[in-house]
Amino acid sequence: MATPLPNQMLRRSFVKTVLRRLIALLTVIGLIYGLIAIVYATKTIFKVKMNYAVVLERFGGVRQAVTDVGWHARLPYFTRIEQEVPLMNQTMQLGGTPAPMRIISKGNVALWTSGVLTYRIRDLHRWAIENLNPLDLLQGDYDGIVKDILQAQVVDRLISDRETIKEAIFTALKSRPINVGGPTIEKKYGVEVVSFVLKETRFGDKLAAASEEKKRRELIAEAENYAADQEASRIRKLYAAYLHGIRDLQQALGHADGSSDTALLEFLTQQKWATAYEKQQQGQNTVVIQNTQGNTPAIALPAFNAAKEPEGGKDGQTAD
Repeated sequence: MATPLPNQMLRRSFVKTVLRRLIALLTVIGLIYGLIAIVYATKTIFKVKMNYAVVLERFGGVRQAVTDVGWHARLPYFTRIEQEVPLMNQTMQLGGTPAPMRIISKGNVALWTSGVLTYRIRDLHRWAIENLNPLDLLQGDYDGIVKDILQAQVVDRLISDRETIKEAIFTALKSRPINVGGPTIEKKYGVEVVSFVLKETRFGDKLAAASEEKKRRELIAEAENYAADQEASRIRKLYAAYLHGIRDLQQALGHADGSSDTALLEFLTQQKWATAYEKQQQGQNTVVIQNTQGNTPAIALPAFNAAKEPEGGKDGQTAD
């Protein structure tokens, strides 16, 4: 009778062999992956992407720009990657942050403003080799030029004439020397100024509220002046119509030399007395019509029911 012991031993031996080989394979793969990871982490082998460039600093301080797209190798410890430079359009905020920056206008009025500069690196040697920390240097020159132009303007232009100011800033950034006789931004950093956008220019909250209150008061004063002008115009028209009526009446009376003025005055006084008498509603019999002599003449008027009584009085007798 055959024993199964050898078969079991063979199977166990085969499993152990497979496990050992699998462990060895995983170990080799892990070592290779770790070596690749170490090489990639130290950037001994690095990649230059499309529209990017890499600046290498070699042993001895020599700096070199690598612009060829693809994989490249460098000697560890003897070279290092100083920076990776994008060659596409880039933006730079006014003041270095998207938050508005406070400026003082020519009239000593505080405003908040923000802007965006779009630029592209054209000369990599001038940007990365001739300038140390070019972004910080460009930020300082950019802020200085923009603030010089903005703070030289009166507040009205900063609010209502932003288009002209924006174009003036763009022209200055593109072609104006940073200092008299010095280079422009484009020549100093090897960049091309693509565009500039003045995002906002506004008052502070308290100043805006005060400006709105001032505008409201100006509108009220303007409305009051307009109403006063209308009232004055109405009075002038009434006065002209009154004079015209008096002139026509004098001409109708036939006395162009003014001799009819007394009769005319008496007629107008009678008319005024009649009007006052008709409007009397309180049972009073005395009405002051005109005071031209310094005293107060009184006129006794008949009672309002006098017109209703018969001509002969209460007894019906007729007066002679």
